[in-house]
Amino acid sequence: MITLKEALKLSSEEIKNLRAELEAEILAKKELGAYVEQLINSPISKLGEGIPIAIKDNIQVNGWAVTSGSKILQGYVAPYNATVIEKMLEANLSPFGRANMDEFAMGNTTESSFYGHTLNPLNHAHVPGGSSGGSAAAVAGGIAIAALGSDTGGSIRQPAAFCGCVGFKPTYGRVSRYGLGAYSSSLDQIGPITQNVEDAAILYDIIAGHDERDSTSANVGFKSIADKINGDRKLTICVIENYVNNASEETKKALLSAVDKLKANGHNIIYRNLEDSKYDVATYYIIATAEASANLSRYDGVRYGRRAEAKNLKELYLNSRSEGFGDEVKRRILLGTFVLSSGYYDAYYIKAQKARAHIKAQYEKILSEADLVFMPVSPTTAPKFGAMKDPLTAYLSDIYTISVNLSGLPAISVPVGSDKDGLNISAQLIGRAWDEQSVIDGAKSLENLIKG
Repeated sequence: MITLKEALKLSSEEIKNLRAELEAEILAKKELGAYVEQLINSPISKLGEGIPIAIKDNIQVNGWAVTSGSKILQGYVAPYNATVIEKMLEANLSPFGRANMDEFAMGNTTESSFYGHTLNPLNHAHVPGGSSGGSAAAVAGGIAIAALGSDTGGSIRQPAAFCGCVGFKPTYGRVSRYGLGAYSSSLDQIGPITQNVEDAAILYDIIAGHDERDSTSANVGFKSIADKINGDRKLTICVIENYVNNASEETKKALLSAVDKLKANGHNIIYRNLEDSKYDVATYYIIATAEASANLSRYDGVRYGRRAEAKNLKELYLNSRSEGFGDEVKRRILLGTFVLSSGYYDAYYIKAQKARAHIKAQYEKILSEADLVFMPVSPTTAPKFGAMKDPLTAYLSDIYTISVNLSGLPAISVPVGSDKDGLNISAQLIGRAWDEQSVIDGAKSLENLIKG
């Protein structure tokens, strides 16, 4: 597949041919299920005539059905463009296809989608990750030049790692959330999934910047990074030793090999430990589900999407939500409502916010000594379908990604090896807030060393 950097040099006629060829390729790889359209036998959704970019099904595109992978939003058509879509159109990039996702971005395997699951292009018996599994599978499967996803607790980095592409989560507030279907408002962040590090920087530059329509958008000076990438820059990189050691043997081996290559290339490697990550998981799921219960209260059968049969208003709410939401979404709404309820707010939610501040302080301490943090994206490679039926097992698989969202930091996943089944292993690089340049420089250096 042509890279985004190469596509930006094409003429209008060449882009037109590229779009036609890509649509034919998408239809030829229908079994992958990376796009919602592939799963429901519908023509690919398009807007504009620019370079085609896959869009996760929770980002508003004017005139498209945008359903967040849920039954409850069937029939809803977006009446406006998200800010990231407007920025793409201005740069001659066009939304091209709705990428499949876990329902309301709640999941890490893309199995909870109303439309059915997406396959991992590297091995169809294994999950593509989630919640941006469709976006990652489309890029890795050669049926998208690049894609937009959203990352609440690793939902860009983890599927990119499972599928073998690059996933980049910017600093919280750097990319506008206006037009993104909210899961957890203080954690959600839109970002790119691409074939390589440079493409991630290019797409990031296009979508980043302050937006007055988004109250969480940071009015912080923005400088482009793609034109300043320096893979030869020598950085101090802190390896989180206990996280690497606790990963599976094959993951650990690939990560330590990557560290050796970074060290041999002149980077200064230091080692530190982070406290028991089970606290990260507890903190994340209390805050995320609390915010989700508030955000999803708007889906009641009255204002959006599908409406169930009912005899009165109470029945309308009950039936629409019971029939419209999947099991995982119901589980998280119930948990969130519980931790916000009278008598439990102080015991859980307030305590989780204090723990969040502590987690952020840990990163700040390490990043006062280093330019980047190096750790796994996931303890293992992509599991087989059905391996995470137990919700607790699924929640614990996010163990290395969620703390980054709690801290609001930028992070990227970069492929560094493969396991015995040919599944991808990636490393995660985390930087200081607003220092996307160092994250990209470090990632480019690592990518160059791995590709040799």
